[in-house]
Amino acid sequence: MIKFPKIDFPQLKSRLQVKSPWDRIIIMILSLLITIPVFIILHQNLIDLKWPFNLDRVFIFIIVFTVLFFLLMLLRTIIIICIVLYLLVLFYGSVIGNYGFSEISEDYNSMIYTMSDNPFPQDIIVAKLLPFPNKSKIINAIEYQNPKVRNFAIMATTKHFRGIKGYSDYRTIIQCFAVFKEINNRWNYVNDPKEGDYIATASESLEYFSGDCDDHSILMAAAIRAIGGTPRLIHTKGHIYPEILIGSLIDLEKVNYLIKNVLFVKESKGKKIHYHIDERGQVWMNLDYTAKYPGGPFLFEEILGALTLN
Repeated sequence: MIKFPKIDFPQLKSRLQVKSPWDRIIIMILSLLITIPVFIILHQNLIDLKWPFNLDRVFIFIIVFTVLFFLLMLLRTIIIICIVLYLLVLFYGSVIGNYGFSEISEDYNSMIYTMSDNPFPQDIIVAKLLPFPNKSKIINAIEYQNPKVRNFAIMATTKHFRGIKGYSDYRTIIQCFAVFKEINNRWNYVNDPKEGDYIATASESLEYFSGDCDDHSILMAAAIRAIGGTPRLIHTKGHIYPEILIGSLIDLEKVNYLIKNVLFVKESKGKKIHYHIDERGQVWMNLDYTAKYPGGPFLFEEILGALTLN
């Protein structure tokens, strides 16, 4: 007969008891912050049971929160020490004007907002774990809701490819390609100051269409997102460039035909279309400032980090 180890519930209870109410409050807040993204992932990936008042989702949230709370309470001493050290780092970052409390709050809010609209929210978590330089500053600089950025993107769609008929399923991509054409035709590459990276906002770059690769990528991503496209930024060794979501391999075939035979006939004649396929099988096409047509040659192809903007 197999004997299972006896659980000493009083001892477990005593381990969960805290020395001060602040410990419990801190662990509760941390549990809530972790529960929200975990819940979004479960919500998007689990079958909707269609219970009244979404009670199935309420139960999932409560269960996740409870499990995380008890686990974190068991490790509360280590976690409290780590939190204190992290708060000191954030305080130092805030004082010297680097990554601080404001930036981490914006990063968290941006992540939750993006995850809620993404069919694969776990990809956002993975992307957050990948290295990407100046991530918070770049996210803030992509002002896709700025009227100047939106108006510029609309202007580009009226200037290029407006008369293209018969491709209604790819209208948004065609309009995004119009934005690409307008920006890349006018872009003037200018280095950052020697002291370090200068991150220009999208509206700032609209003044002179000048800057380095991250400035170009920010403007491209903002303008594309402003008219309904899905851009992402790719970090390679010493370089950042934008890509646009094309869709499936079937979509790639149709978009390839559009580029080669309708939109960028001269620029792409006899040349290869460059793209990446992510872990979901989705196709992303290169829109670097060096490209004369969507899918032009990569300046540097190796991906060290990706920042997707949904």
